[in-house]
Amino acid sequence: MKNRGLIGASVLAVVLACASAGAAHAQSISQALTAAYNHAPDLQSALLSAKASAEGIVQAKSGMLPTVGASISGTAGTSLVGGNWTPNSSLTTGLSYNQTIYDNNRTSAQVEAARAAAEVAEYQIRNTEQNVLLQVVQAYMAVLSGRELLALRQENVTFFQAQLQSAQDRLDVGEGTRIDVAQAQARLAQGQAAQQAAVGSLQSSEATFQRLVGQRPQGLSTGHNYGNLLPRSIDAAIAEAEIGHPAILLSKAAIRAAQAGSDAAQAGYFGATASVTGQVGTSWTGPSGNPARDGISASLGFNISIPIYSGGRMGSAVRQANLNQIKSEVDAMSAYDQIREAVIAAWTGIQSADAQISAAQAAVASSNTVLDGVIQERDLGAATTLDVLNAQADLTSAREALINASSSKTVATFSLLSAMGRLTARDLALQVEIKTAVPYTQAVEDVWQELRTVAE
Repeated sequence: MKNRGLIGASVLAVVLACASAGAAHAQSISQALTAAYNHAPDLQSALLSAKASAEGIVQAKSGMLPTVGASISGTAGTSLVGGNWTPNSSLTTGLSYNQTIYDNNRTSAQVEAARAAAEVAEYQIRNTEQNVLLQVVQAYMAVLSGRELLALRQENVTFFQAQLQSAQDRLDVGEGTRIDVAQAQARLAQGQAAQQAAVGSLQSSEATFQRLVGQRPQGLSTGHNYGNLLPRSIDAAIAEAEIGHPAILLSKAAIRAAQAGSDAAQAGYFGATASVTGQVGTSWTGPSGNPARDGISASLGFNISIPIYSGGRMGSAVRQANLNQIKSEVDAMSAYDQIREAVIAAWTGIQSADAQISAAQAAVASSNTVLDGVIQERDLGAATTLDVLNAQADLTSAREALINASSSKTVATFSLLSAMGRLTARDLALQVEIKTAVPYTQAVEDVWQELRTVAE
């Protein structure tokens, strides 16, 4: 009993020392999420992808806008005329204009498809954001629980060392047996192996944390105030997820994009196109010139094109677009089912974790009582060293279960926020600049943007 008190005091001192060392660099869940949001390469990649998708709007709009080009060409040479070499040079300049004035609304459908695709990419940012933040929470809790498990297993090793010494002392005075010593040695070896496994697992978790957050984990804690974002019932959680989850909104935008793609394909198959062209230019020949060739020329023309046969390409394009439209609707149904499943799994995960925490707390309390009693009985000769070792193992298992259940509760809480679509920097009130491609999309919607610079 005395040894166990000394062990507990030593472990408490170690824990307090570690807490004091980390207090100056404490890192809450909010701070870790903030750092990860600013660091995450996946999130930056999604932002760049959304900006690239926005450029499709400009490219689609160009289908009904004029194209203007300039050209200049010249030659320099000489020719033999009447036994004399005569210079023969020419210079031609010109401007060209071309614009489609009617295409059976094909360009309008392509613009709508491009806008929907840009919206899809924007919601992909939000989806990536949720995935990144949930990974950070999982890594955060893996490190935190890993450190707690390591401290627990270190304490376990210390306890087994004390029991081994106690068994050896009793053997030396003739009150114990070699079996007691061997049993204590075996449990000590198991405890040391478990401690080493905890060290390896913790190092792996810390590496994952650093990859996601961009920083090494400092003083961590489970405290957060995001529980107030959770709904009161599972039905409310499902309803909120079906309205605002990025994957749901993404699937709706994908349907719009596919519908617009189908409209564009049908317009190209059934519609005529009309365009106007214009040219103006000058020509010069020298050195003596050629009045019949030199001067300014201009022309204006039009062209009407009606598709008749394209080797099956246009019909295939229409069928392909229709299939993609159907696929987008099927994908949306799948997204609804997956989100609903994720909400239910996270909700039940919270309930299960609560039950496991209550059970583990009761097990820890009873195991502590049992261990104290068994140690007293061993000291009085009514119990063996094996009984003490088994009681300690039961207590360790109960404490590990409590650590794991507490970690699972936190992860399940954030998983529910993610399943509802609320695990975002805005909902969590993180002190960051929200990553979005909307301002860039609005900038490139300016159809004359080639005349000025667009910030990337």
